[in-house]
Amino acid sequence: MPKVKVVTDSTAYFEPGVAQRLGIEVVPLRIHFGDETFREGVDITSQRFFQKLAHSPVPPRASPPPVEEFRAVYRELSKTTDEILSIHVSSKLSDTWAVASEAANAFLGRCEIAVVDSLTISLGLGILAQAAAEAANQGESLDSIVRLLRGMIPHIYVVFFVDTLDYLERGNRIGPAQALLGTMLGIKPFLTIEDGEIIPMEKVQDREKAIDKLFEFVAEFSNIEQIAIMQSTPEPTEESKLLLERLELTFPDLTFPILVYGPSLACHIGPDTLGVIVYEGMDV
Repeated sequence: MPKVKVVTDSTAYFEPGVAQRLGIEVVPLRIHFGDETFREGVDITSQRFFQKLAHSPVPPRASPPPVEEFRAVYRELSKTTDEILSIHVSSKLSDTWAVASEAANAFLGRCEIAVVDSLTISLGLGILAQAAAEAANQGESLDSIVRLLRGMIPHIYVVFFVDTLDYLERGNRIGPAQALLGTMLGIKPFLTIEDGEIIPMEKVQDREKAIDKLFEFVAEFSNIEQIAIMQSTPEPTEESKLLLERLELTFPDLTFPILVYGPSLACHIGPDTLGVIVYEGMDV
C-alpha cells in the first residue's frame, strides 16, 4: 500500500476506472443551475450537463467543494497515512485550491498535506494526478512527487476556440464591448491556458480557420507523450473529424482520443468548443 495518498477534484479527466484503480480520491465541485445544485461527476454527468444547458433559462456556474468535504476526505485518509498529495484545478479558474489549502491547515502537525496548484484542468489535471498516484504506488516520497509534478506542469498545453463569447464575458475574460463586437463580426477567439489563466492568443473569422490554428499548434511539437481532442459531444463532429485526419497524417504513431470536457470547464467556455490538450514529453 502506498504511503502517499492522492486527492484531486472532479475537473480532472481520467479514462474510466483509472482513478479507482490507482486509489485517487476525487472531490466533486458543485454545478449550479439557478436554485439547483449538483455534484460534478456524481449527480450530473457531462452529457446530462449539456442537455440541461441547452434548455436552461439561466447560465450555469461552478463552485468549489465545501471545506468540510475536504476535511472529511483528509481525515479519513489520515487514518492510514501521514502524507497526502492534493492536486487541483488552476487557482485562476476556481477557488478549489484555496478551499483545499484551508482544509489542510486543520491537520498541521498531524498529517503532511501538500496542496498543489496544477495551473490546468481536464485531461491536464488528470495526467498530473495519475502520475502522482503511480509514483506513490512505486514508493516515492511526498517531496519527490511534488518535484515530479512541478517539472511536468510546464509541459501541459491546452488550446481551444469557442463558438460563443457569452461565457467568457460572464467570467470576466473579455469585456461586454469586446463580446458584442466579436459576436457582430463572427470572431471566434483562439484561446490557451497559460500560467493557469485562460487568455486569448489570436482571433479567427470562422471555424475552418480555427481548425487550421489547432492543427498548426500541435504540429510544432516533436515529442508528444499524450494528446487528446476535447469537445462537448462523445461522437466526432465534422470539425473534429477534419482535425483528426490532419493530425493522423502528421503523427501516424500517435492516437488521438476524443474526450468530452466536463461541466466545470464548460461553465467557463460554453458548449460547442473544440480544443486540444497536449502533454509534451520531458527530457530525461
